[in-house]
Amino acid sequence: MSPNVLTRRWPWAVAALFVALLFMARLVEVKIARPDSRPIGNAEDIERISAGEPPNILFVLVDTLRASRMSTYGYENPTTPFLEYFASKGVQFDRHLAQSSWTKCSMASLWTGLHPVRAGVTRFDHALSEEATMPAEILREAGYRTIGIYRNGWVSGYFGFEQGFDAYVRPSSRPMPASLRRENPTIKNRGSDMDAVETALEFLRLNGDDRWFVYLHLMDVHEYTYDDESALFGTSNSGIYDNAVLREDYVLETLFDEVGRLGYLDDTLVVIASDHGEAFGERGFEGHAREVHAETTEVPLLLGLPFQLEGGGVSISQRTSNIDIWPTLFDLIGLSPMEDTDGVSRVPEIMAAVRGEAPPASSERHFAFLDQSWGGNAGNIPQPSVALLEDGLRYVRGRGMKGQVAEELFDAREDPAELVNLAADQPETVERLREAAKAHIRQEPAWAQAPSLEIDEMDLNQLRALGYALP
Repeated sequence: MSPNVLTRRWPWAVAALFVALLFMARLVEVKIARPDSRPIGNAEDIERISAGEPPNILFVLVDTLRASRMSTYGYENPTTPFLEYFASKGVQFDRHLAQSSWTKCSMASLWTGLHPVRAGVTRFDHALSEEATMPAEILREAGYRTIGIYRNGWVSGYFGFEQGFDAYVRPSSRPMPASLRRENPTIKNRGSDMDAVETALEFLRLNGDDRWFVYLHLMDVHEYTYDDESALFGTSNSGIYDNAVLREDYVLETLFDEVGRLGYLDDTLVVIASDHGEAFGERGFEGHAREVHAETTEVPLLLGLPFQLEGGGVSISQRTSNIDIWPTLFDLIGLSPMEDTDGVSRVPEIMAAVRGEAPPASSERHFAFLDQSWGGNAGNIPQPSVALLEDGLRYVRGRGMKGQVAEELFDAREDPAELVNLAADQPETVERLREAAKAHIRQEPAWAQAPSLEIDEMDLNQLRALGYALP
């Protein structure tokens, strides 16, 4: 063979070799360590957080993120590879409850640390009372710059959620890339969660040297938004949801990596939370904001510390709730807690897990609530639905698919999906939990409830575009 022929062929041979190696790499699982500038820390370092300068707080709320659809929580589809890494260096709360399956009610509860009945935001025209002390107010008083970036109209400033924020804004929406698909046909809003991420990062580039609290409320999972790369799990409603969760995992990875590149991870608490889950016909319901079963109220809570935990991340197996988030964060950073909350700090559970000790004993009850007529379609007559969780039991009282009030009792210890109704077999347990649920519903708001708001037609149409039935 002549040298000229060899000269002509060698680039093709190299290219073929490269393609072969690339193909082999797809067949072999190669674990590459993620760059992470945070130092290694232990229980003593957690205790020292409250003694030093308070860290920054990055609080990311992923709307409509169901825990059992995350590979982080054992789901069979690999929907959250980045969050698996994130949890492997920090704290994962394994049995975490949202206080409602509807965003506005759930978020009012999360921010105030109060159950929905006491927070007083249970219907579409309710707003947070100005008497409520919000975490952003406490943090601003402590010297933080407070920035809120939201994409869900239910948490707009109009409903009182802007209290304590120096700036509380919707991100500017850029045209969606051609590769991006949005499968919720009612959605009219353009843009994506990357708009919110870029807005947050721009703030950090300009103001990151100040002490800051940044809240991001993301919506792409709610809107079933995915792209070509995340389209791995089929085209059914359930599969598209999984695609959206995988894409959101990439969005969170992008945010985390860029915050690290800017040099802030080793001085920041990172919180990943959700307001509610999503149903896929388990009991005849699709979506959320209709009932308070496990599929719509079991949500993730992940906590990243300013350091990687020595020996790897820890899991908190005790039942926790969204109302516990801010009592826990204020305890961690050494600020005075919010007053008269229903939630409690979970720092004792975190410290026990990190030290490998037995968790604190607990006999707590946890509640989720939804006024099933929150949209005003049934007039002004409340239709309260409540879930009461005690040990491994979940008692649910509310209107079912046929509109009749029903009682259900599930035991997650024997029935993790909570699909087998034991109410007829355990009448004494049902009676005991029924009385506790009724007492819970009879509570008064913690403050004089704010007047009902007149929502203009433009805002109503924006909320209808999210798929909610409103008058």
